[in-house]
Amino acid sequence: MSLLIFFLVYFFLVFFLRSFLLWKRTKINPLTFNKGDDAHGYNGKVFSIISIIEVVVLVLYAFVPSWEKYLLPFWYLENEYLTYVGWFLLVFSLAFVWFAQSNMRDSWRIGIDEEHKSELITDGFFAFSRNPIFLGIMIANIGLFLVLPNAFTLLIIALSTISINTQVRLEEEFLEEVFGDKYVDYKSSVRRWF
Repeated sequence: MSLLIFFLVYFFLVFFLRSFLLWKRTKINPLTFNKGDDAHGYNGKVFSIISIIEVVVLVLYAFVPSWEKYLLPFWYLENEYLTYVGWFLLVFSLAFVWFAQSNMRDSWRIGIDEEHKSELITDGFFAFSRNPIFLGIMIANIGLFLVLPNAFTLLIIALSTISINTQVRLEEEFLEEVFGDKYVDYKSSVRRWF
């Protein structure tokens, strides 16, 4: 149950609350995935599927523990130390993503926003990683796997890694179009991840 509560808090803080605060301040909806059939729209659908898988796994784990065997657990990874490491990564990820979002200020979006001009953020967390928010989300997925090592949490890591890497490349192409040499210079001096 504690894992489900943690993820509800995580989603509330980094998606709902952060989106609401940005909208209230700027009247801009930060949720910018389109409904189209292009790569950006497709990636938005994949992110939704990953979120649904996470919710189903956490609800089953919290409320129907007898069904845990259907999640195909990796029993040989179930130990106290890995669970502690997993929880540490989850809590670290929440703080890391929250502060990285704060660092983006009014430029934070979920997806590519072609309608509203934003500022290129290169300071704070973004001076060390071009994608600290995505990095934090991947850390959370690894933490979840260590706390609940099973085939579905491994699937979440696999799907999100592919989807995030696709999204990063789409965003890099967009940022290069919008900011030109300024982004190219930033890209050449700061690594994609760390």
